Amino acid sequence: MLIAHDYRVAGLTRPTTLAIGNFDGVHLGHQHLFRRVIDAARAHNALSLALTFDPHPTRVLAPERAAPQLMGLDRRLELMAAAGLDAVVVQRFDTTLSSQPAHEFVEQIVRGLGAREVFVGNDFHFGRNREGNGAMLERVAGELGFVAHVLSPITEGAQPISSTRTRKALADGDLPLVRTLLGRRFDLDGLVVHGFHRGRTLGFPTANLATPTEALPRDGVYAVRARVHGDAASQRYDAVLNVGTRPTLRAGRSIEAHLFDVDRDLYGRTLRITFVKRLRDERRFDGLDALRAQIARDADEARATLSQEPDDDP
Repeated sequence: MLIAHDYRVAGLTRPTTLAIGNFDGVHLGHQHLFRRVIDAARAHNALSLALTFDPHPTRVLAPERAAPQLMGLDRRLELMAAAGLDAVVVQRFDTTLSSQPAHEFVEQIVRGLGAREVFVGNDFHFGRNREGNGAMLERVAGELGFVAHVLSPITEGAQPISSTRTRKALADGDLPLVRTLLGRRFDLDGLVVHGFHRGRTLGFPTANLATPTEALPRDGVYAVRARVHGDAASQRYDAVLNVGTRPTLRAGRSIEAHLFDVDRDLYGRTLRITFVKRLRDERRFDGLDALRAQIARDADEARATLSQEPDDDP
């Protein structure tokens, strides 16, 4: 998949069919939109293209209201490639772009990307003061020589599938609903960094993770699977993971995973953690012996859970 970081240097060699959006989470609604774009591209012998923005526009326009992101840009692009798109343009969003009139946005960027058909969601807004929307895009499309499609949301349980709904399900610890909305298990990438090494003293050494993912599952203990970036795709490890404040140790907020039967130096490596099942809430124990015993029970439960779950990571 071709990736360009500005529409002016995309270097596209054929006309395009174009999806526009932020696509945080690349959930089932986004995937449906991409399929429409890909099908249209095949019909027109065109390139299937997505235009997305970084940072998220809200980070620039109203940072105090910005929602936590479900994934970093690299993972978003990886999933967009897996969806089958030919190309993605990652357009830097800044105050200059935000002040561009909506009609100018269409003339310069949409036409500049050679779009024959454009697909957006029904909540799509663009241009200065969000003056542009799907209806406006449909209205000007005929004038500018392309066709615009405003897609209705895909629903689950009579409610739209959205990034906002996915964040809420994560915050509730509802992994089955998250999986339904995303069409896959939730995952995050984390760099293994040094912590306080207290897990090792308890007999359960952990990989402490620093992650660009901001929207995290509800604090608690989870059965997870881990893959090390750079390892063979078939190599994965079962693990138990804690996300939260570690109240017994009073050691501050962290994400740390104990990988089963692993004896290797992982510092400086990146792990992809796939969340399979929530085991329990985080809680405070009366001393290290009680904590150690509970971690052992958590590990046993995680092993048993993961032995029954298919390895269906994308």
